[in-house]
Amino acid sequence: MICQKALFSLPENSHYLNGGYKAPLLKASEAAAIQALIRDRNPANIAPADYFNEVLEVKTIFSGLVNARPSQIAIIPSTTYGFSSALKNIRAKQNGNAIVVHNEFPSGYFSIETWCRQNNNALNIVKPADEHHIGASWNRALLEAINSDTSVVLISSIHWMNGLRFDLEAIGKKCRDVGAFFIVDGTQSVGVIEMDIKRFNINVLVCAGYKWLLGPYSLALAYFDDHFNDGSPLEESWINRSNAANFSTLTNYESNYFPDAGRYSVGETSNFILMPMLLTALKQVSEWQPENIESYAKKLIQPLLATLKRFDIPFIEPPYQSYHLFAFRLPASVNIETFKTALAANNISVSVRGEFIRVSVNVYNDKNDIEQLIKVTDLLFSAVS
Repeated sequence: MICQKALFSLPENSHYLNGGYKAPLLKASEAAAIQALIRDRNPANIAPADYFNEVLEVKTIFSGLVNARPSQIAIIPSTTYGFSSALKNIRAKQNGNAIVVHNEFPSGYFSIETWCRQNNNALNIVKPADEHHIGASWNRALLEAINSDTSVVLISSIHWMNGLRFDLEAIGKKCRDVGAFFIVDGTQSVGVIEMDIKRFNINVLVCAGYKWLLGPYSLALAYFDDHFNDGSPLEESWINRSNAANFSTLTNYESNYFPDAGRYSVGETSNFILMPMLLTALKQVSEWQPENIESYAKKLIQPLLATLKRFDIPFIEPPYQSYHLFAFRLPASVNIETFKTALAANNISVSVRGEFIRVSVNVYNDKNDIEQLIKVTDLLFSAVS
């Protein structure tokens, strides 16, 4: 795969290594948004079928990316909405526990913490025991923490701060064996690395659309397995009912929902401005295929990894390291504010997350972007070594 920067509108002198913060829009998505605005000038241009057709296309493409059925996908406004929809329908084990990892993203943490308080379950926050082999240690600690008293495990597929990959297959199998629900936040991985809900035994997968799916803010997607087919949704939207497509019979008040996860979609699902943007982006990601994007990212960052290793900067060990999103700690002798100032002076965008400098690359990045970051790190690290 070659660099796809020409499909985006990033400035030539900008080095955007920050896809984990927010993805830039594709030019094609910008065009789709403009066409959607023009269509919205005259509502007569919006047919009843338009309320459903693009939504179904989005569900179909996303389901292909995660190995699900389109009917198992819900359109939601945020990951928190998906967590709340799932947890509302999970019965806690008596005097049980729920598991989350240390420094989990706040949306996941607050969702499961609230559920535990409401259901008299203990919240077990799992940390790695060995800071020198953090990947293996953290995954081992997670597996050891899951037991017959565990009601729910809620984790991100990779840690959002440092890119550590969790062994979803092993964790999902342990959850299945002990009868625990497995909820995964795929926001920082779906679209760039493999996500297989069947092989990983995932019960619920939520994913914001504005990062690795290249979509707009305020649209997200969720997969719900068959445990949730008869659950109670957060809201009672007309558009989720089985007769919704027939506008002349809406006041027949159909009690049945669309099958499977159809009941969990947010009201006003059609979202005539944002949905075409997400659909355009998903088509492009599906055409590229996540494994090709990951392979591109892995090759792209090798010179940067080599530079950091030269200064003895520790990394998460394979196979627990992500290539599209990874992080490193600055040497103690390098002031973080000085580092941030140098990045800004060279038009380099990365994220600071806790004690980590987080770098996240995608197909809009090229070797020049990496070389500019290498130049800054080499200069500052050499000055204090």
